[in-house]
This record gives sequence, C-alpha cells and structure tokens, in this order.
Amino acid sequence: MTNVKYRPDRGFFEIAGRKKERTLTVNTVKTFAQTLRMIALSKELLENDDIATKREAYYVSKNWEEARFNEQPESDTVMDDVEAFFSVNREQLGFIPEEKGGDVAGRLIVVDHDRDTGKVLRIDCTKFGSGAYSIPISVEHLQFETNADFILVIETAGMFQRLVKHNYWKKADCILVSMGGVPTRACRRFIRRLADFKKIPVYVFVDGDPYGITNIYRTLKVGSGNAAHLNEFFCVPQARFLGITPQDIIDYKLPTHPLKEVDVKRARDAVKNDPFIRHHKEWVNGIEQLVKMGVRAEQQALAKHGLNYVIDTYLPEKLSHPERFLP
Repeated sequence: MTNVKYRPDRGFFEIAGRKKERTLTVNTVKTFAQTLRMIALSKELLENDDIATKREAYYVSKNWEEARFNEQPESDTVMDDVEAFFSVNREQLGFIPEEKGGDVAGRLIVVDHDRDTGKVLRIDCTKFGSGAYSIPISVEHLQFETNADFILVIETAGMFQRLVKHNYWKKADCILVSMGGVPTRACRRFIRRLADFKKIPVYVFVDGDPYGITNIYRTLKVGSGNAAHLNEFFCVPQARFLGITPQDIIDYKLPTHPLKEVDVKRARDAVKNDPFIRHHKEWVNGIEQLVKMGVRAEQQALAKHGLNYVIDTYLPEKLSHPERFLP
C-alpha cells in the first residue's frame, strides 16, 4: 500500500507517484531480453488470435535459452511490466488468468457473438436452470439487456447456489454474481460495465471477517494495490457493503469463530495503512469493533435460523435499508 493513494472523487486506488524505472545495463540485460521476448510472444498471440495462461507463458520461455525464466514469479513480474508499459490490461495482450471469472444468474441478457459465424448470441441468464453463465476472460465486447433493480455480488459459491436454487433473483428482481473469493479482474470489469450500463446499484454480500472486508470487498470496490495503474477499469466504486457486518453478528445472534492471529494482523494493518479504510470512519469503527469482539462469522452462519432464513428474512430486512450499508 506504500505506492498507492485513494482518490474518493474518483473512487479507486491510484499510483502515488513512485514509478518503476528500468535502464539497460550489464546487470539488467537478461531482464531486458526477457521483456522483449514477452512482447514478442504477445505479438504472436494477437496475430494468431490465440491466448496463453500465465503458466503457459512461463513454460514457453523455456525455449528462450539464456532469457528463460527460472520461476513463474519472474515471468509474472515481467508480464506486469509489459502491461504497465503499454497501458493496457494483460488480457488485451493475449495473456489470461488461470482462475474463473465468476458466475451470473438472474434478470440479465448478455449479448455476445459467435466466434465462427459472427452471429449475435443473446444469452438469457434466467435460463440456466440450476447452473449459471460463466463470465469470460474478456468482457469489453459484451452488451447487456436488463431491468434489474440491483446487482447482488456474493463471496461464496455455496451461498450463490442457494440463492439460484430458490430463484431469489426472481423474487428480488436482481442479478446475482458469484465472486468465488477475491474477484478476478474479469469479474470486476464485468460488474463495473454492467453497473454503469443503467446505473444499477451494486450490493456486496461477503463473510464477516477481515479477509472478506479488506481483501475481497475492498478489491472489488477500489481495485488492487498491485495493479494501481489499471484500477480505473477494474473496480466498482458504486459498490456498497450489505453484510455480514460486525453489527449483523450481534443483531442476528450468529454463530462465530475466534479471530486468528492472521485475522487480527490483517485488520490492524488495514486500519493503519489501507488508504480506503482510513478514509472511511465507518470502516475504521467497524473493523475495530470486529477486533474488539474477537470473532468472525461466515455467510452460511445465517443457516442457524433455517436454511432459507437468508432469503426469507436477512436479505429482505437488509435491503429495506440500503442507506445503512457501509461505504
């Protein structure tokens, strides 16, 4: 967090001013050569309409003789440098992540195109039965049709499946998006474009713990500290935190687990060093309350009151007062 600042007027992390500078010397000639080879690989991918995962790019380098990478973190770092140098995201360079982009269900039609014929495809996210639409690695070409009242972004696949199973999107007139943990860049970009499309409110539902708040929610809302040069495109500034809040743990008498040492460290570090958390007094108070309580609660803890308590009681009660959501 030492190299980023939070701009509340823009709503995301930006580079604080210190930039990496690379010079060609005897000591850096290998890195310089690796950078050129990575650029050449990107050019090849784009010319052939192909893609490579970050892991595949690392293995391709084994043919680069003295310029090959010894470990994947070296390859990832050079890829990040190339991305920053050209001021585009790595997906536009042909490099894709290993992880899924996320899942979507509810009142949304995604307009895509068939890769072979160019024919328009209208993908109805209400027609997947017990399944869901998977967010692709690149979402810039997608168009949307929706009259949903809001987007509910959910941390865990289990909670997402429960809401899909019982057609919660139909009851609440909403779009459901599963992050499956810390949201990928594709997931963040998809939600951002969708929210901007019709100024749709975005509400976020994650576990009530320091990780859910300071890693998952904060990354979705203001972007990543490691990719501040691209956060303008990979954040959702309009997102609001529905729960699980520290106060929810008390009000709904939720079962809890003790905070681990790593949880406490993460919480205190956020209060001390995270520019977004420090800017919002509500978050400083909320995280300090969680540390004082010494506990954390999962989304699924609501099942204490019944498997569908989250659908019948918790979400309706929370959504009746969106003005109380944390920033």
